Parts: sequence; structure tokens; C-alpha cells
Amino acid sequence: MQINGFRILWIVDCFPNSAGLGKSCCLNFKLCFVLLHAVALFYPPTNTQAMQVPAPALLPILKENPYLNPWKESIYNWHYAYKGFLAFLKENHGSLKEFASIHEFLGLHYSKKDKGWYYREWAPSAFQLFLIGDFNEWNHTSHPLSHLNSGYWELFIPDVGGKSALAHGSLYKVLVNAANGHLERISPYVRRVVQDDVTKDFAAQVWNPAKPYKFKSKWKPDPKQPVLIYEAHVGMAQQKEAVGTYREFTDLILPKVKKLGYNTIQLMAIQEHPYYGSYGYHVSSFFAPSSRFGTPEELKELVDTAHSMGIAVIMDLVHSHAVKNIFEGLDQWDGSQDMYFHRGDRGNHPAWDSKCFNYGKLEVQQFLLSNVRYWLEEFNFDGYRFDGVTSMLYHHHGLSTSFGSLDDYYNGSVDSQAILYLQLANDLAHEISPTCITVAEDVSGLPGLGWKAADGGVGFDYRLGMGIPDHWIKLLKEKADDEWSMGELWGVLTNRRYDEKTIAYAESHDQALVGDQTLAFRLMESEMYFSMTKLQENLRVDRGIALHKMIRLLTIAIGGDSYLNFMGNEFGHPDWIDFPREGNNWSYKHAQRLWSLREDQLLKYHYLGDFDEAMIKLVNSQNLFAEKYAHQLHVDEGNKILIFERQNLMFLFNFHPTHSIFDYQFHTRVRGKYKLVLNSDSPVFGGFNRIEGNDLYETFEGTLMRVYLPNRSALVFERVEEF
Repeated sequence: MQINGFRILWIVDCFPNSAGLGKSCCLNFKLCFVLLHAVALFYPPTNTQAMQVPAPALLPILKENPYLNPWKESIYNWHYAYKGFLAFLKENHGSLKEFASIHEFLGLHYSKKDKGWYYREWAPSAFQLFLIGDFNEWNHTSHPLSHLNSGYWELFIPDVGGKSALAHGSLYKVLVNAANGHLERISPYVRRVVQDDVTKDFAAQVWNPAKPYKFKSKWKPDPKQPVLIYEAHVGMAQQKEAVGTYREFTDLILPKVKKLGYNTIQLMAIQEHPYYGSYGYHVSSFFAPSSRFGTPEELKELVDTAHSMGIAVIMDLVHSHAVKNIFEGLDQWDGSQDMYFHRGDRGNHPAWDSKCFNYGKLEVQQFLLSNVRYWLEEFNFDGYRFDGVTSMLYHHHGLSTSFGSLDDYYNGSVDSQAILYLQLANDLAHEISPTCITVAEDVSGLPGLGWKAADGGVGFDYRLGMGIPDHWIKLLKEKADDEWSMGELWGVLTNRRYDEKTIAYAESHDQALVGDQTLAFRLMESEMYFSMTKLQENLRVDRGIALHKMIRLLTIAIGGDSYLNFMGNEFGHPDWIDFPREGNNWSYKHAQRLWSLREDQLLKYHYLGDFDEAMIKLVNSQNLFAEKYAHQLHVDEGNKILIFERQNLMFLFNFHPTHSIFDYQFHTRVRGKYKLVLNSDSPVFGGFNRIEGNDLYETFEGTLMRVYLPNRSALVFERVEEF
């Protein structure tokens, strides 16, 4: 058999269609294929048929990056697996989109046509399933599911007297009789899960409101525009020692984000997770928005309201691992060890105490891809930040690996099954929503992550520049201010693959967690608590405010093609993040954001917030990221000066702790007049107002320019006229 000119070894285990499933939903084949130079992805062979393939055309990624040619065999292997799987899906499921629709069949669904509820599960190793809940007084035997075939189970509950047998808001679970016992479980496809305030037990909840939310805004983000991301956590976004809600975020936080100038919000912890302090990264119910923040309708209203403000909303999508919990999660759901996860040690993440998905299993691919489709269609999200991509990509999860050479990517450590899944996930997301934004949280720097899968890559729109915050922390921890190297700063912040878009950031939530420190705290330490009033002078605070502004400005100016900030960090939020836990006596004290500090004009926090707002406004107005490269003009290691241009702006940094230099001379790229448009030393930003007079500067003797450069300050000039 030959499909699309590719040599394919089909390995098929066939079984009859399941009644009522239809071609698009039924897993008609458990597929494994071996492509030219590739490995089997799924199951042991039962029958095979080989064919010939013409010599492949040069993939665009190899054409543009010839340095990758020594490793082209691996790249082609991944590409053939991707093309072959798409061909399989077209042949057996119609399309990738149809394949990713199992969530519309499995789980609990009301049928207007049949006037009743269908409850279906895939549990191939289970002995028997029973639906239990409020509707049958939690009777363990009255509502058994019928076994269809191939591991599928089904129950139909008709309406009674014209009324639904399952009332909106009622609770239910499924009793699974299997090799691991008779356990009450929660459906993998459940849309809503709630926790009992007293027992702390979780249960599925019937969600069928009389008036489902209807989206009003038709706005969509422009995928050609860079993203300026405001990373946020709904539960800790409010200034209160309690869990914040979707509605509070809509009413109180969205206006702040709009005023600050960010055009994208990244929401953490949306998928349901049993432990609040996990930051949402130990997911139990992948299709359920966390009920601790409110209802699904309120989350939809949040997204809809953001759209009405011209703000995109992406969510953290955690497909890198899952919580180990038996009763709330997927682990051993049908009694087997490998229903969703790898068997043995490979199924346990060595650093995260969680379970690792088997991306080479067809049903797992379908579960996760359906999840990608679900959030985009049901909640109108604008895309995803895929969490833990490094862990997904490598058998060693990126642990204890420096990724110092290209051999680290092509030495057999890459999980080709995860590569295929991520390629399909990116294709699907962009098919469902052409304006979709996908971001990879990857520290390894795998080449091609930001290339389309059809061109030999993985398909992400952006990758996070994770080395940048690490470098800032290392610098602040290990070197005195007068030891900073301007050349090294330039090298680290510009060291990226320019054929792939990077999101730069100086710090994210990772640096704000308890046990770590934010940039503001590293710079000012405990003085943040006692010396931020304008009535008091403090040298440590002065240094901290000055460098905080300069670090963020330099990062956004040359670090990438877009930018990210974690909520509150823009104004130097003083506290770390510590969710309620036994170690802090279950306190919410540090699981909130102290917005009042930013708003109090007698405190110096607002200087940092005001500068961030001005910085974002300048980046937006000047379309800074339209030019991919920054052009270095001048490096002065002795005076700690770095000068460069990007787009129509010229940036001057003086990082020296004490040396202010009058009439500092350097060459510009273009003769002309330059206007000072941002000055970190301005008193409105907590500076010392050391630059006075005319804001217009003019080159002389060709491209020479003369400027006063105060120590620990940054100046930004706009070229307003050329000679």
C-alpha cells in the first residue's frame, strides 16, 4: 500500500465497528507504522505490507539551516512519521479534526433526539462499570453500563415524565470494578468537578444550565502581531486571603491588564487539579475548568470580556504529565497500569511525582488531541502555552542535561512519539482556530520547534526564552555590579534561533515561587518591606528600582520577538508565592497580589509599574518587534555602557554603579535628529532627573552623537529625522 508517496509499513490490529460509534469516533484500528528509517509507534505487528518510496524532497528546515544536515536522518524520521499518521487518519477517521472528537462521544452527554442521557467510557481492562450518583441514591448496582466491544461501555438513561433523570448540578461518579478493586472514579471526560467543603472529596457534577453562555464578541487576535503576555493565576489575582474567582478577575483584573498595554493574558491552573498548591500543573480532569474559581459560564464570560477589550486569552495546557491520584485522576482508571501512561518506571516522572503519558498509544493521542480541540471550541480560548515541553521531548525529561551541542538532540534521547503528538496538536489547534497562538515551554532549544510540521518542524508559534531569566538570576547572585560584562549581556539576550520566534522575559511565576526570589526581592531584599516610602531614602532601594527598570527594558528590547510578565512583577511585588499547605498552616497570606502597593502614591512601587506601562506603550507604538534583529552600536566594558538600535529606536544603557559620563560620544547608524522618548532616570519613574533641557538631539560630524549618560540609567531615542 502506498499513501502520498511514502513507504509505509502498516501494522494493523482490526476489530469490528462498535455499535453507534461511527467512523469518526470509533477506534477502528490500533495502528502502528514504521516509516522509512523510523521506529514503530504503537503496537506489536500482526500483519505487514511494504512499498517503495521516491527520494524525498529537501525539507524547508534543512534548506534554511544546512548546519542540521548531519542529523537529517532523525529529522526525516520524525517528518515521515507525521505524514504517515496524517495519511492513516484521513483513511480511517476522515481527518485530524474528526479524530480529535472523542470527547463528543465519551463521557456524559444529553441527547435531545433520544430524550435522555448517554454515558460512555473507554475502559478496556475493566470488568464492569456502574453509574452512581444523586439520581439513584449512589446505588452501586442499579445502573450498569453495557459492554459494546473493544473496551467501550455505554449506558442510556431516558427522561422520566418529560423531565431529565439527571438534574443540572447533581453529583455522580462511576464505580469501576477492575483488577485494582471496586473503586468510585471520576470520568476522564468529565466537564465539571466539584469538591465537598467538609469531606474534601471530589465528584463529577452534571452541568446542563437552562441558559448556556452565548459569546458576544467576534474579535480575534491578529496572529501577525507580537504577543505581550500578562501571565496570571485567577485564584491568587485578588488582594484577599482567599481564592479569587473568574468573575472577580473579569471585573477587577482585566481593566488593569488593558491599562498596562498587554495584548494577551496567559491563564494558569484552568484545568481541574485536586491540590491547589500545585499551581495547576498536576491535572486530574483535563476537560473540566477548575470549579474552585467559579462556573464554566463565568470562565466563558471572562474570555468573552477580554475579547471585547482586544485582549487574547491563552491557557496553560498541561499535557506533559498528570497527577498520580487514583480517585480524582486517570491513573489505573480501568485497573491496568498502562491505560494512559507508560508501564513501569517510564510511566513515573522522576522529578515531578506524577504520571507520564504514553504518546505512542492511539487512544492517548486521541484523548489529548480532543482536549486541544475542546478548550478552543468550548471556551473560545485563543491558544495555549504547552507546559513542560522539554519533559515531553526527551526520554530523560531534560534532567541533568546541558544541551551543549546538537548531538544532545539527535543521540536517541528524543521521544519521537512525543514529537508526533506535538506536531499533531499544533496542526489541530491552528486548524480549529487559524488565529491560534501556541507557545512551547522548552529550555532545551530543540531546533525546529518553531517551524511548521509540514516543513520539518514541530509547529509552535513561539518558544519561551527560558535562558534569559536564568542568566539574570545568575548575574545578580554571583557578580558585583561593576563586574557585569556588557558583551556577555548582549550575547545571552541575542543568542536565539532567528528563524523561530522567541518570547523574552526577565521573570515569570517560576521566579516568584516560595524558595526562589523575584528580581525585585533579589535587588532590594527585606528593604522592600520597610523602606519603600517616599519619605525615606535608601541606597539599596535606589539601586533596586534603577536596575529593575533597566533589566526589564533590556530584556524586551533585544531578548526576542515578544514579551512576557507575571502579574504584579511589573511593580516589584514584594512577596513570594506560597499557596496554602501544611507547612504554612494552610495560609492564603502569600497567595494573593497586593495591588494597593502599586496604587499608593506615597510608596515607590508605583514608579516601577508606571515605567512598565510606559515601556509597553512605547513597544506597541513603535512596533519594536517588526525588526527581527537589534543592531549593536557600541560596547564599553570599562564604563558598563551598551548602545544599540532596533526598529526606529536607539537604546542607551549605563549599568555602571557610580560613573555618570558627560558628553559621551558614539556613532549612530543614521545621521539625523533623535528625540528622547523614554528615560528611566525621570522622576516620574523614581529617577533622579539628571537629564534636563531639550529632548531633541542631533548627530554631528557625520554619525557622531553626544549624550549625557547618568549611571544606572537607560535612555531610549526615536529617530525623527534623517539627513
